Amino acid sequence: MKKHFARLALCFFLLGTAHAYAQSGMTDSQVIEYVQQALQAGKDQQTIAMELLAKGATQDQLLRLKSQYGAAEGGVTEEAAPATDSGSRTRKTAAAAAQGKTGAADASLWTDGMKQSMERRKSLKAAPTGEDEVFGRNIFNQEKLTFQPNLSMATPENYSLGPGDELIVDVWGASQNTMRLEISPDGYVNIANVGPVYLAGMTIQEARRVLKQELGRIYADAGNQIQVTLGKIRTIQVNVMGEVVAPGTYALSSLSTVFYALYVAGGVSDIGSLRNVQVARGGRTVARLDVYDYILKGQIRDDIRLQDGDVVMVPTFEELVKIKGKVKRPMWYEMKHGESAATLLKYAGGFSSDAYRKSISVLRKNGKNFSVKTVNDTDVSTFILADGDVVTVDSILNRFDNRLEVKGAVYHPGVYELSGSLNTVRQLVEKADGLLGEAFTGRAVLYRERENLTREVLPVDIEGILKGTSPDIALQKNDILYIPSIHDLQDLGRVSISGEVNQPGSYPYADHLTLEDLVITAGGLKESASLVRVDVARRIRDPKSTEEPEKIGQNFSFGLKDGFVVDGQPGFELQPYDQVYVRRSPSYAEQMNVTVEGEVLYGGDYALNTKSERLSSLVQRAGGVTRHAYVRGAKLRRVANEEELRRMEDVVRMVRREIGENLSDALGLKVDSTFTVGIDLEEALAQPGGDADLVLREGDVLMVPEYNNTVKVNGAVMMPNTVSYAEGKSVKYYLSQAGGYSANAKKNQKFIIYMNGQVAEVKGSGRKQIEPGCEIVVPNKTKKFNFASVVSNATSFASLATMLASLATMLK
Repeated sequence: MKKHFARLALCFFLLGTAHAYAQSGMTDSQVIEYVQQALQAGKDQQTIAMELLAKGATQDQLLRLKSQYGAAEGGVTEEAAPATDSGSRTRKTAAAAAQGKTGAADASLWTDGMKQSMERRKSLKAAPTGEDEVFGRNIFNQEKLTFQPNLSMATPENYSLGPGDELIVDVWGASQNTMRLEISPDGYVNIANVGPVYLAGMTIQEARRVLKQELGRIYADAGNQIQVTLGKIRTIQVNVMGEVVAPGTYALSSLSTVFYALYVAGGVSDIGSLRNVQVARGGRTVARLDVYDYILKGQIRDDIRLQDGDVVMVPTFEELVKIKGKVKRPMWYEMKHGESAATLLKYAGGFSSDAYRKSISVLRKNGKNFSVKTVNDTDVSTFILADGDVVTVDSILNRFDNRLEVKGAVYHPGVYELSGSLNTVRQLVEKADGLLGEAFTGRAVLYRERENLTREVLPVDIEGILKGTSPDIALQKNDILYIPSIHDLQDLGRVSISGEVNQPGSYPYADHLTLEDLVITAGGLKESASLVRVDVARRIRDPKSTEEPEKIGQNFSFGLKDGFVVDGQPGFELQPYDQVYVRRSPSYAEQMNVTVEGEVLYGGDYALNTKSERLSSLVQRAGGVTRHAYVRGAKLRRVANEEELRRMEDVVRMVRREIGENLSDALGLKVDSTFTVGIDLEEALAQPGGDADLVLREGDVLMVPEYNNTVKVNGAVMMPNTVSYAEGKSVKYYLSQAGGYSANAKKNQKFIIYMNGQVAEVKGSGRKQIEPGCEIVVPNKTKKFNFASVVSNATSFASLATMLASLATMLK
């Protein structure tokens, strides 16, 4: 475990030298788990460093973890070196084994360009494929495509050995032994009892033959078997130069290829070439890569394995050409000099299904201005493209070469093909399975398109053509044959029914439709329907008239019984656009309920006996008031009708204009559906039927409270208060109980709100106006009426509707 933590510490030390430009996207446990898995897979530190940065780990995070696992910043302890025990067969890189050298060497590889390449790779996880992107340029900037060498694969037979590689030699049979031999910087391995053997530059196959020959001198017994495999592999240094995101020197696994080196360097820059990547070794070019061969064909024959000191060179591109329009992959493409438009079309995936293929258009910069070239389909393979060309593939015309259409009264209207067997009107009707029974055969219409795309109409004797008495008509492309229905030529219209039926509405007209039929269709009569008054309104139609008539409509009245006409013309047939009105019976009335609450003997809901029933009658039906009732404080809450709601909405709009939308919203200023009516129940009970005995209406709620011997003082006073009622005391007395007027009080416009909902202006001392349960309100003294103050102080109002009504009164 200690040895494993030391390996983790080495990775954290290498990673700690790199800066991160983004916030951490990994937790500490995720970083540790990733490093463990990467080390077990045999990944080198350079690869682990890059992958952690790409996944979002930060420098501070890695330095903290390094400190946690006790790694020294200048290097690692001996135990931190990669495992070298004979029992381990995991292949590892040699870079991590060099103490005091690896840390400095790897740290030097983390150039600013490398950090920028990692940041750029993170931003390109979702590979762009827009029309303004260069095809293939994002291949080295994708999260799931790293081209990382597989360190667990069998050693290639052509693998060239070098300093730092480790060979595992197994001997079994008559003798049993395992040797781990590391190639020295001079190219030798030192074998006990044999001496130094030079292996540098040999393939694994050649080295196996040489070692078997040398060890044969020690293990000469015929029963011995010798096997040579590659253990730890070396790290090589490769220079990636030219037009890459982060050029520099990189330490890579000796199994790395050119593609992996390009990935490490952040990919090709905006002016780099994907078609001519070169590998120089020992002063000469040993490989040229065309990335398009890999992307389009899957060929990687030129993606050679790199060697120590190799130089990967990415030159600038030769030509960039854009193709747009109706191709499968419209983008920019890098072209080699001499490649044709046909090659570009192949790179773009070919034409789309709606592409015009006879020719393509090429916009070219000729050094002075622009020029346009039209390339026919026969010249596409020979037309050579130039840098900056923009190729456009147009779409086909929205026209048809052989389209026919039949509409109207046939069994299968639709689009058909103009062909040798279908080219006349008769053949087209027969192809549509013939005419419907409702077809109007007197005349059909053929819409024909001329060459200039205008249309003409040709009359067709469809009946004569089908009977053979009229000559058949030859059809042309884009002809449309319309055969009308007799219903299309008649305005059958609809009939409507409204009023006291279960399903009022509009219904289609049919011949011989009677009034009884329509009533049944509409779900029958409601309970409230009048059986003696059903009206029918009819239009006046006279298509031959030449002057304006005086009579503009006809009206009929009927009596019904069980849905049948008993008074009026029986079997009355309706005509198109007739309107039927089923009247409401004048003697039908639904229950109209009112409510009485509070100090009465039998509170609850009561149905009105008459439309003119009054307060006194309701109290009498409720058994009268109790001995605890305060009759003068009784109030009536009423449901607002449409007219009352409209008036209150006008007041709300006026208040909103005065105090502003924000304040009115904060105060919850809106129209209530109920309001309080100021009543004098004491007078109403004393004089039934008098002016004070208010007529009730549906939804009214009469509230008879208990006696309340307090008086509230609100508004522009020093301390709003509720005090005991004292008979005979003036308004001044009650104001003194609230500390007197405030500085901004309007002293001469005080008003009183009574328990029964009535509002009165204070006159004189107000001694006779004060009653138990009332409220004295002192307005603010401002240039304009202070609506906000009134709203905030009107806490005792029975409803907002009452307050609005009071405001409306005060603003007069």
